Amino acid sequence: MVNPAPARREAILAVAAEVFAAQGYNATTVREIADAAGMLAGSLYYHFDSKDSMLDEILSSFLTELWDGYDAVLAAGLGPRETIEALVTESFREIDRHRAAVAIFQKESRHLQDQPRFGYLVDSQRGFEKAWLETLERGVAAGVFRADLDVRLTYRFVRDTVWVAASWYRPSGRHGPEEIARQYLSMVLEGIALRT
Repeated sequence: MVNPAPARREAILAVAAEVFAAQGYNATTVREIADAAGMLAGSLYYHFDSKDSMLDEILSSFLTELWDGYDAVLAAGLGPRETIEALVTESFREIDRHRAAVAIFQKESRHLQDQPRFGYLVDSQRGFEKAWLETLERGVAAGVFRADLDVRLTYRFVRDTVWVAASWYRPSGRHGPEEIARQYLSMVLEGIALRT
C-alpha cells in the first residue's frame, strides 16, 4: 500500500470515528464514511485496507494516548486521592481529545474484544480495572477513603459516570475538561448534600 498523506489519513479517521460513534460500527458502511469524508468509497482503500483497519487505528490511537497519560499519573508517586483526581482529569482530557473514540469504545468494545485483532481491548480494560482498584484499595488502607468502601462498586461507578460523558460532552461547550473533572470530583469525593 502506498503511504498516503498523513493529514488526509487523519482527517478520514476523524470522520470515520464520528460516523462510527453516531451509527455504530456494524451499521456503518464504507460508502457512508466516504460520503462523509467527501470522497468516493473506492478511494478509501487507497488509505485503509478495510473498515476494521480504520476502527483499529481509531481505538488503538486513543488507548495509546490514554495509557500514556495514565502511566504518567501512576508513576508520579501521588497519594491515593490525588491519583484518583489525576486519573479522572486525564480521562476527561481524553474525552475532550477523542470524544468519538471514547463513544465507540463504550459501545463496541464488548463484541469487538472477541476478535483477535481487537484483543488489546481486553488487556486495556484489565489495566484500567487494576489501576483504579489498586488506587482505591491503597486509599482505604491509608485511611484516605472510608473503610466500608466497596472498591469494586466504587470503581464501576466512577468508570461509568466518567466515560458516559462522551455521550454529552462537546469541546465547544461551556466547560472545558479540567472544569468538568473538578466539578465531577467534588461530587464524587465530597458528595452533593450540604454539610450540617
